[in-house]
Amino acid sequence: MKKILVVFLAQGLLFLGCCRKQQNQTGDSELKGKITISGAWALYPMVVTWAEEFQKLHPQMRFDISAGGAGKGMADALSNAVDLGMVSREINPAEIEKGAWWVSVVKDAVVPTVNENNPMIDIFQRKGLTREEFKNIWITGKIKNWSEFSDSKEDYPIHVYARSDACGAASTWANYLGGYEQEDLLGIGVYGDPGLAEAVRSDLLGIGFNNINYAYDRETKLPVKGLRILPIDLNENGFIDENEMFYSTFIEIIGAIQFGKYPSPPARDLHLVSHGKPKSPVVIEFLRWSLTAGQEYVSEAGYIVLPQGNLSEQLKKIEVEHP
Repeated sequence: MKKILVVFLAQGLLFLGCCRKQQNQTGDSELKGKITISGAWALYPMVVTWAEEFQKLHPQMRFDISAGGAGKGMADALSNAVDLGMVSREINPAEIEKGAWWVSVVKDAVVPTVNENNPMIDIFQRKGLTREEFKNIWITGKIKNWSEFSDSKEDYPIHVYARSDACGAASTWANYLGGYEQEDLLGIGVYGDPGLAEAVRSDLLGIGFNNINYAYDRETKLPVKGLRILPIDLNENGFIDENEMFYSTFIEIIGAIQFGKYPSPPARDLHLVSHGKPKSPVVIEFLRWSLTAGQEYVSEAGYIVLPQGNLSEQLKKIEVEHP
């Protein structure tokens, strides 16, 4: 009896060992690990969506994602504080010299915003503002009163808002106004996209700018309650022509960006950046997936898919080092 029991126990231990070995093999083949990402508010909702969908495919993956502006994303990436930085502006030569490597993943845009009850709102909807007029609000400060856009003698001082954090939205908007930098923008600095939207929503005479995902309500597809998008008079003829009318809904502005009706800048590509080409297999797989199967979620998340040729170029950047 004792001999039979010993044999049975030995077989049981052998079986458990085989199961454990099989489980380990399965675990080793399953993608698992952690990816840390920080940076641009503009790209934050998209990356959160991608992370959620990627985790459904790979339950053992974990993500740590935080927004804090493109400047933080770049700084964190270059210092290896995170695996990937979210950057919503062009990568500058100094950053490239420090080892910045990136892939472009989607496209979106920055739009100028005003309070929906601005005393000149009806005039703006008909006439819009030209780039030069925006420049004279944010760069030169020559335009200081809303009444300058009408025959009104009322005193309606313009309350100009900008961003306090180093960000792609401010950099892109300044670039649109004539190749300026974020530091050249006048206005009260407000932290983050949500903060800037709230500042203008709360100020009858305020003007600001936001990435489209913070200027429009994702559910209603209309501008965020309390905000209006200030149309750009692109041909500077003093009126918003029919082909310049694409701000009423989120669907319209997305179409205008996609087909090049809305200028670039302030439309631009958004990037994921690292310090040198990533070596982590899980980071590489996440990037590869984001540029392929992950593109399925781009429109749903409120972004514009890059042209196929551009996506192919981005994939090549990954595959060169990781065939």
